[in-house]
Amino acid sequence: MYIPRYYKIENKEEVRALIDKYGFAVLVSQFEGRPWATHIPLVLGKDENGGEILFGHISKANNQWKEFHKDEEILAIFSGPDAYVSSSWYDHENVPTWNYVAVHVYGKIRIIEGESLKTQLGKLVDKYESGMGNPVRVDKMSKEFVESQMKGIIGFVIVITEIQAAMKLSQNRDDKNFNRVITGLDKQGDRNSLEIARRMKKLK
Repeated sequence: MYIPRYYKIENKEEVRALIDKYGFAVLVSQFEGRPWATHIPLVLGKDENGGEILFGHISKANNQWKEFHKDEEILAIFSGPDAYVSSSWYDHENVPTWNYVAVHVYGKIRIIEGESLKTQLGKLVDKYESGMGNPVRVDKMSKEFVESQMKGIIGFVIVITEIQAAMKLSQNRDDKNFNRVITGLDKQGDRNSLEIARRMKKLK
């Protein structure tokens, strides 16, 4: 993606944290010559050789998986918070814009089955059930139930080849206008505006 130098995230740990926090992604690939996108949770992990991967699964009824074997590059898009920035907040004439956080992950995909799929499903469920009062676990479900559910999905791992990350937080503004944007976002009061303002404050 296009990332102006002000907004590029170079810190790998920060990027990993964003993928972990905003794990509900858009998986983009080609099917029959057209872009195809599916909204799914993806989990960052490592393969047996220590390389970084993403794990996920889609419904077997979703045609996207039928061309996974072509060894084409896959794109996974992770979207963090975003917020409108009004040009009325500046002390000079300018255009409005949008602040946002986004990560694009590129890689090669391969289908997984059997115990490998079950293991990865367990990791996915454990991640999102960890804060629940009575967390569900795949290894506590009956074998028959798990196997029946696995028949309806296609599991995969994406071997990551490149990660691009952007955090557009008005870094190109002078201190005065940077702070005016923070004030404007705080006054908006919605969750995304407040989160963008919080991230901007961390840059000060």
